[in-house]
Amino acid sequence: MKPKHSQEIQTEALKTAKSIQKPNQTKDQTKLIAQGIEKGIAEYKKQQSKKSRERDKAKKSLLKEKNNLENEIINNAEKTSSESKIAPLLPWILLGLSWAVFFFYNQYFK
Repeated sequence: MKPKHSQEIQTEALKTAKSIQKPNQTKDQTKLIAQGIEKGIAEYKKQQSKKSRERDKAKKSLLKEKNNLENEIINNAEKTSSESKIAPLLPWILLGLSWAVFFFYNQYFK
């Protein structure tokens, strides 16, 4: 036998069924209407929980993407900082190289 829905859903469904009850309607008919409303409420709650899980999954994936981008930015910053260690020395290296070429030229071609 299928487990019934929670007591809260059952009472809410019965209350709704009694509020829309017609004057000549029997208790059995009201009970059947209450069962239909109960199923509807249960289905609605299932859909809402499913949507909630999907929203949570989407939120997690966005956070994961954001963390991946931040890590990538940090890694790129570290790479550029290691490359920038050579950049300040470059003018001095070129100056020394030009002086060495000038000295070599003066020694052997004059």
